[in-house]
Amino acid sequence: MHWLPEGVSTYSPRIDQMFYVILVVTGIAFVVTEALLFYFAWRYRHRDGVRARYTHGNSRVEIVWTVVPAVMLVFLGLASKTVWGEIKGSIPPTDQEVVVMASQFDWEVRYKGADGQFDTADDVVIHNEMHLPLGVPTKIRLRSKDVIHSFFVPAFRLKQDAVPGLTIDVWVQPTKPGDYEIACAELCGFGHGTMRGMLTVMEPQPFQEWLKQQEAGVAPAEAPPA
Repeated sequence: MHWLPEGVSTYSPRIDQMFYVILVVTGIAFVVTEALLFYFAWRYRHRDGVRARYTHGNSRVEIVWTVVPAVMLVFLGLASKTVWGEIKGSIPPTDQEVVVMASQFDWEVRYKGADGQFDTADDVVIHNEMHLPLGVPTKIRLRSKDVIHSFFVPAFRLKQDAVPGLTIDVWVQPTKPGDYEIACAELCGFGHGTMRGMLTVMEPQPFQEWLKQQEAGVAPAEAPPA
């Protein structure tokens, strides 16, 4: 049974595994808690001739219901820390970079031009469309022109805020060719629901050919704010 969309990045299996671990642990806690709730509601229901008895509390029970959730939280935190470190701790060495400038309600995607530099006149700039090479780590530099947005590619298990005044680097290494949705996962205005794009994963050679075609037809690009 697959409850999540197919993961097509190198780290998506680890994220999915962590998701299911959290689901199982919290699911068991939920079932046990609700079962106890219904049991005590039935066990101590009103009955004719039986008087309610006041109790100040039970220290042993209070310790148990404090310690058990704390242990669960520590376990999940430590388990998540390894996955978080793999994804957020460092970016694999790569020459493949893309700059994404978010604005209401558009994704501006910028590639290096023939000079191999960003923020110059020959940058390749497209909107609401991104192309990445299959199997190649790509650094994505996220920026925002106006408000906080959130760059979200469900198939990659990649989600990161784009914050005005900051450049936030993330990375991904696609594992399957295809077309995948880019969405904004942060409410950013009345047009938030229309802020969508398409990400296409291509074999490396077709990707290079596509990029050269874009470079050949590029018009002078306005450099984005740093």
